[in-house]
Formats: sequence, structure tokens, C-alpha cells
Amino acid sequence: MEYQSIAQIYAGNDTIREKLKTTLEVLTLEQVTSLPEGEKWTISQIVEHLAMVEEGMSKICAKLLTKAQGEDKKSRGIVELSQNFIEKGAEVATVKLEAPDWVVPKAGQGIVQSMSRMDENRKRLNDMRPLFEAYDGNTYKYPHPFFGDISAVEWLTLVGGHEARHLRQIRNLLEKIGP
Repeated sequence: MEYQSIAQIYAGNDTIREKLKTTLEVLTLEQVTSLPEGEKWTISQIVEHLAMVEEGMSKICAKLLTKAQGEDKKSRGIVELSQNFIEKGAEVATVKLEAPDWVVPKAGQGIVQSMSRMDENRKRLNDMRPLFEAYDGNTYKYPHPFFGDISAVEWLTLVGGHEARHLRQIRNLLEKIGP
């Protein structure tokens, strides 16, 4: 997570999204609905979870940026990722986490519907880009269940990190499911 600018965060998030889409677009219905032994979620449920979480993340970013805008806290053009965020980011790759109840998939959505929600959310985040560039996204914070209090810039960074984490999970599931 070595980002120097908002543009780099957006580009990193876009790269991860493309990898996710490329992985998902070739899967069969059987693959996305299979639940290998010892697993809690299907691929379809993982993507539903991603859609739910990212909607929340975009709302949090909007809230924090609106506060900065309302107080006319201009951006200094600096991306500040706290030491805690960096350390937790490294740690999260090595631990299994339980999703809070409000973002546990309900198994009612298919991949297409979940990806559509994710695309809508990505549009909202892209629409916020001028706010990220104009106003301070580093000062105001909102709590995350694992990372603690994090800024709008860190939430934006986490969008891609969260997708990357679940992309690894999807690839691991595919190894268990087989062709």
C-alpha cells in the first residue's frame, strides 16, 4: 500500500476490479454456487458481500468528505496512511475475519446483480474523486471493525484491499472446486 496520490489509489482499485471481473466472467453457475467442505461462503456470496461492503464504504467516504468540505478543509495533495492502517493492512492478509452481521450475504443475489451493484458503487466513488482531490480526506475518521478509526483516504484504499482479499479467497475456492 504505497500510494502517493489519490490518482494512484483510484488506479490501484481499478486494477483490482478488472482482475476480479476477469476471474468472474468465465465461471459457470456450478462454480459460483458450489460450497466446498469447510467453507462458509460460495463465490456468489463473496461477491454479494463485496457489493454490500463497498456501498457502505462509499457512504462513509461521502460523509467524511462532506464534513471536510463543510469546514472548507482543503486537500494538501498528500495521501496519509497511518502506521496503524499499514500494520493492520499487513496483518489482515494473515488472519481469518468474521464479517459483521450487516454485511453477511443473504444468498439472494447472483453474480450479475452483485456486480451491477458494485459498478454503481464504483461510479459513486468515481464521482467523489473531485472531492478527494479538493478536500482533506485524511483528517476526519470513521471506525472500521478491524482497522479502528480510519480516514476517507484509508477507506478508499481499503476498497481495493478488500476486493483483493476476497479475490484471493475466490481463487482459493476455485482450486477446491476444480474445473
